[in-house]
Amino acid sequence: MVRYEKAILKAIQKGKLPKKIFEHFNHVFIALDTTKDLKLFDIKRLKTSQKRSYFRLRKGDYRAIFYLGSDVLNVITIAKREEVYDQWE
Repeated sequence: MVRYEKAILKAIQKGKLPKKIFEHFNHVFIALDTTKDLKLFDIKRLKTSQKRSYFRLRKGDYRAIFYLGSDVLNVITIAKREEVYDQWE
């Protein structure tokens, strides 16, 4: 199961996040949820001091930050590269 933060859904409604970009990320997250194989896409683990492991997925100028729960893939943010790391921290 893929769970998106409310801020991502609001960004799509307001037009801040293009629907085509969201659709691409959504297809990738569905594939990740099905296969559980992080090596299929351009995914890297982010360095953090927290116990939870965060990952970033890259597509062109856009990045998605997410983490894996027990049965849920939680997407925290999707934004342009310049903005995504500021939002996440």
